[in-house]
Amino acid sequence: MSSGESFYGGIPVFRGFTSLMDPALYAPLPDDWSIGVADIVDSTKAIAAQRYKAVNMAGAAVIAAVTNALEGREFPFVFGGDGASFAVAPDDVELARQALAATATWVREDLDLTLRVALVPVSVIRAHGLDVRVARFGPSANLSYAMFSGGGLAWADAAMKRGEFAVEEAPAGTQPDLSGLSCRFEVMPAARGLILSVLVMPARGVDPQAFRKVIEDIIHLVERSPDGGRPVPPQGPALKWPPQGVEFEARTRTRRGGPLLARRASVLAYTLFAYLIMRFDIKIGGFVPSRYKRQVVENSDFRKYDDGLRMILDCTPQLERALSDRLAAAAREGIVRYGLHRQDAAMMTCFTPSALRSDHVHFIDGARGGYASAATALKAMMAAS
Repeated sequence: MSSGESFYGGIPVFRGFTSLMDPALYAPLPDDWSIGVADIVDSTKAIAAQRYKAVNMAGAAVIAAVTNALEGREFPFVFGGDGASFAVAPDDVELARQALAATATWVREDLDLTLRVALVPVSVIRAHGLDVRVARFGPSANLSYAMFSGGGLAWADAAMKRGEFAVEEAPAGTQPDLSGLSCRFEVMPAARGLILSVLVMPARGVDPQAFRKVIEDIIHLVERSPDGGRPVPPQGPALKWPPQGVEFEARTRTRRGGPLLARRASVLAYTLFAYLIMRFDIKIGGFVPSRYKRQVVENSDFRKYDDGLRMILDCTPQLERALSDRLAAAAREGIVRYGLHRQDAAMMTCFTPSALRSDHVHFIDGARGGYASAATALKAMMAAS
């Protein structure tokens, strides 16, 4: 076991999301670790051009590339819609740097987007009076997702946007290993009224206890909703053939080579095979379709904390009003800054290194702007204050 796995694997997993703000759940990252941050430049323009899926694929590609570069070793990460953040031990930092550089090149060449990436030492963050602490939330018995507190991730993200600690793109044609990254499921229409993207950050200099109270109030409101507002249907998202994500999946098959046309044909053939297995519940070896679909629902990453609360909720208009009212009151009191974005569906981007294991991850975002649009609303509120 590597030093990174030893540290992160030793953090106990907590199950109840209502405990999210308990400081005792968070362990400080070792001082010699580094924080990786990535985001799409001008994601607002890409969203306006309805390139929602491309933006999500770029963010998820960061996590897939680093995971594959680390040969599956466990490390803390968080998906942010139009980007991602993670932490790595010193033994893994150079591999992470290479994966980030290659992913930035792939995003530009294959998705026609610009991915900004940086690696920031935790020691530098602490020298600026902030911290990076990590917890492990288990949405199911299958896996855990990292939660971050301490203000360090937000500081690293701001530093990246200032051009500091930048990781330069790899040479043209360099390709990351994106094995396991796919987007075959259909969008998931709202079942209760609307899909709400929620982003809540602390106001500058706020009392941590006041901010904690607001976040806990929001979580308790959501917990009263069926299945905690999960936007993934109980039976799993719809699967059709050909899937909507054929083009993106063909472009992720970087290591298998061959012209794009041949990769498209390969993906079409493989996804037809997979569709038939799932459609008719055909067991193949150790793969049981019904179990996999249940795990997709259980493993969906629709709520998280990375120095702020992020959620993609399927909610009623009544819950949306209650959340809006509570957040507006907290903003007037100078406790939070927030952004909300309403849409009619959610979407899923999947990272499944092995369908035979239960720890496949499924990133959820709004299907009509999602986190990126909520962030735009948040920035507008900050500019006006």
